[in-house]
Amino acid sequence: MNQSIVWLLNEKYGGRLTKAAEEDIARLRAGEPVDFVIGYKKFCGCKIDLRFRPLIPRDETEHWIQKITEGRPPSVRRRSTLRCLDIFAGSGCCGIAVLKNAPNSHCDFYDIDDNCLKQIRLNLKINNIDKKRYRVIKSDAFAKIKGRYDIILANPPYIGLAEKKKVQRSVLNFEPKQALFAKDNGLFFINKFLSQAKNYLAPEGVIYLEFGYNQKKEVEKILKRYGYQNFEFHEDQFNKWRFVKIF
Repeated sequence: MNQSIVWLLNEKYGGRLTKAAEEDIARLRAGEPVDFVIGYKKFCGCKIDLRFRPLIPRDETEHWIQKITEGRPPSVRRRSTLRCLDIFAGSGCCGIAVLKNAPNSHCDFYDIDDNCLKQIRLNLKINNIDKKRYRVIKSDAFAKIKGRYDIILANPPYIGLAEKKKVQRSVLNFEPKQALFAKDNGLFFINKFLSQAKNYLAPEGVIYLEFGYNQKKEVEKILKRYGYQNFEFHEDQFNKWRFVKIF
């Protein structure tokens, strides 16, 4: 708690303990996540506003997004325009990081939640992304998606309903449950995504999918079920299986 208070005071109040700061400290003590109290999260050099209460971007997600922005495959780097899809976009952090770090990129953001769509548009504005470089569209998974993409980014809900008891109370009480939990032991949206994703991938394109630390074997089974042949599993910075690269 003390560390969160120091972070709050430094980030939002210049280190000063004002009346407003004391009110925010009370929010922290009530269990509200510090990123919501501060109002934003730093992510891959971007400022991700959180006022519409999307899922807070995780450090584990930032880890694999950094790998993309720092080392895109040669076949992708050669493209004059890099077409990116951010599906289950939430705050828009993943796609915005690509837009910010790859000047030749264009990104389509898809989410089903109206608050997330508002949040994405605001974050694009905050990060000074030219309107010609993106589209923000309401869609349930691939329902309204057309065309093919060089990079597809997916961070779907993947916590199984039976795992709720393991989730921090602050997450349960303050973050959107629809962005966290999924049926079928957390695999419902992963299965739905992989059943269609390759139909939207451009030649020599790459898919990046985040999943739960305990889901590697099941994700591999799903990949093989739908005929994916080339894929690599990667660990996060905490040495837990976290994402798969499909190419």
